[in-house]
Amino acid sequence: MSGALPGIPSLDRIEEEWLDPELIEPVPVDWVRRRVLLPIRRDGRVVLAGSPDTPLQAYEDLALLLGVEADWVSAPAPEIQRAIDRCYFRRAGAPAPAAPDAAGEDLAPRRETDDLLAGSADAPVAHYVNLILLEAVKRGASDIHIEPFASALAVRYRIDGLLYEQPAPPRHLESALTARLKVMARLDLAEKRLPQDGVARVRVGAKEIDVRVSSVPVAEGERIVLRLLHRESTRYTLNELGMAPAMLERFRAILREPHGIVLVTGPTGSGKTTTLYAALGELDTAHLNVLTIEDPIEYQLPNIGQIQVHPKIGLTFARGLRHILRQDPDVVLVGETRDLETAEIVVRASLTGHLVFTTLHTNDAPGAVTRLVDMGIPPYLLAAAGRAVLAQRLVRRLCPACRREAALTGRDADWLGQPALAGRPAWTASPDGCSECLGGYKGRTGIHELLAVTPAVSEAIRSAVPSAELRRLAAADGFRDMLADGADKVLAGVTSVAEVLRSAGARRD
Repeated sequence: MSGALPGIPSLDRIEEEWLDPELIEPVPVDWVRRRVLLPIRRDGRVVLAGSPDTPLQAYEDLALLLGVEADWVSAPAPEIQRAIDRCYFRRAGAPAPAAPDAAGEDLAPRRETDDLLAGSADAPVAHYVNLILLEAVKRGASDIHIEPFASALAVRYRIDGLLYEQPAPPRHLESALTARLKVMARLDLAEKRLPQDGVARVRVGAKEIDVRVSSVPVAEGERIVLRLLHRESTRYTLNELGMAPAMLERFRAILREPHGIVLVTGPTGSGKTTTLYAALGELDTAHLNVLTIEDPIEYQLPNIGQIQVHPKIGLTFARGLRHILRQDPDVVLVGETRDLETAEIVVRASLTGHLVFTTLHTNDAPGAVTRLVDMGIPPYLLAAAGRAVLAQRLVRRLCPACRREAALTGRDADWLGQPALAGRPAWTASPDGCSECLGGYKGRTGIHELLAVTPAVSEAIRSAVPSAELRRLAAADGFRDMLADGADKVLAGVTSVAEVLRSAGARRD
């Protein structure tokens, strides 16, 4: 490798198995970052890995600090920094952080962006909050719930859509813990009677995470919910969302339309924004002007202008959308259609030559049409503007290491709306799970239904037919509902009947 120190062997990369969290225990992460130097364990020996620019004195100082005879190697500086983040992340994520003593708390604000890997010389409760956040990030949690009760303080993580209880701190730490979180989010410490919302920003190594903090007063104190938003999260492609091949092909054809409305519907937490971002990823953003208005901006997207809603200063979805239309957009994404004013602008934009993506909270795809008409959109305008409605839910994936084969029962087949499937081989979760999963499940995927606005469906919308009739007309054109899509995934061993029914509900007609 060019630039390596004379006489020091060089490496191109640092393997995962060489990282030793115990070896770095006495070494502050700030120290190794500044010097770009990390102790690793290779072939049973301690090795000090530094960059070509790491001073020789730093090698000697680290060997003295560790109290060991060590070999020296050189590696590219970015590889050293990535190894530092991985190693300290593994060390810092304690599954059951010890509850601190609340005495002598110092609740002064820290830097705008805290690095959770750096540990803390601050108050014990501040360090404890860091550990809670680190463990949540390590386990892939989307939310952290801190809930006060009469005799206990509960901490729960939302992982793959469900809440899992964690080791909890003593009840008497509630005030200090709440105060620390409020300080991080710049909330009013003295206000305990009204709900408050704020945002904190933390780092895990090179990764930045926005933490949305919501506080509401309850009978036993203040309930805090933290939503973790990874600013540089890996974006999914349409191929990774779990759509059936035929549905995916049809949806991609709709995305090639020059104008119209594409709606994605489902409850909160069903992956609507992820799907919209995956759809934007299919577009030629280098040659199209794509603008979004969101609340909040959950992912940073390249080549796309993103606007954050600020209702307190009057920047609502409707007002922001009006200004977006003066920016010569080709494609517009509206985070959510919440009211008639926004819906009217969305329809007008689609009819004037723009492709508009937006979300709506409805239970199914045909219900989106009814919801917009109930808001006040004339059916004839909706029939002209609409291109497709994609409804979806998220279901947990069966763990491939411990899933069990089982025949589909008659009752389950009836609930899925397909009694003919009774007796077919399917899969179910192991009740105890294994070391690779949580309760027999690992990760999530989507179940979907796609209502394409064909000429027949458009005429039905114009005639304001009931939702059930619209569903029947669409079925004649190939429409399959979420339960049918879920049944396919059950038979394929992707998920279980219990998950499909939990997310989409049983057949009611």
